[in-house]
Amino acid sequence: MVAGTAGEAIPVDRPDGVERILVVTAHPDDVDFGVAGSVASWIKAGIEVAYCIVTDGDAGGSDRTISRPEMAVIRRDEQRAAAAEVGVTEVTFLGYPDGRVVPSIELRRDISRQVRIHRPQRLVCQSPERLWDRIGASHPDHLAAGEAAVCAAYPDARNPFAHPELLEEGLEPHAVSELWMMAAPRTDRIVDVTDTFDRKIAALLCHRSQVGDGEGLEARLRQWLSAGAAAAGLADGRLAESFQVVATP
Repeated sequence: MVAGTAGEAIPVDRPDGVERILVVTAHPDDVDFGVAGSVASWIKAGIEVAYCIVTDGDAGGSDRTISRPEMAVIRRDEQRAAAAEVGVTEVTFLGYPDGRVVPSIELRRDISRQVRIHRPQRLVCQSPERLWDRIGASHPDHLAAGEAAVCAAYPDARNPFAHPELLEEGLEPHAVSELWMMAAPRTDRIVDVTDTFDRKIAALLCHRSQVGDGEGLEARLRQWLSAGAAAAGLADGRLAESFQVVATP
């Protein structure tokens, strides 16, 4: 346990008993900015991790000579390469339009489908609450994907009467035990990613259409993650990804 800034004890993740984790994000690269260090750590611990990416990221980048269908292909390929850097082989793209995500019943159903397929104990997603002091983390697509993922985890995926078409597909209900939300207003769990930080950087550098050659990226990430570690009371030089955890009994 480590001391938080408010004097409370913030647990460092000890994923005992966790066998499967599903990560849901809005865009390719969101998972790598938010949680790739933790994913690499979980995989080293023998946990199966799968990704569900809501959009293809076709509205990303600044090169207007690249068509949007071409960008979608590029970003899918970049995300698959980034996933491989941390040991993830299961990457599903839902194909929703980048920049226009809403927490629709259809998106809730499609995320519920992935929950029932992968049957995770832990679902990691973006927070549906806006961060006013770090607005860049609260892209509208992030908020919408987070809201839909929370609804999928509770109550949709566990309810046999929600999305009956999933039962027709042979997908039985599944109850997720806990939600882990990144970029959330409150932090009550951290993952020490000091030993997997190199994998996080390697994953991010795969997103060349978004980060270019990565100039300044490592320094910026070290600053962010050092601040998270320090706020949680870890020793100097440690790096941490931060989450808000909600039990879903």
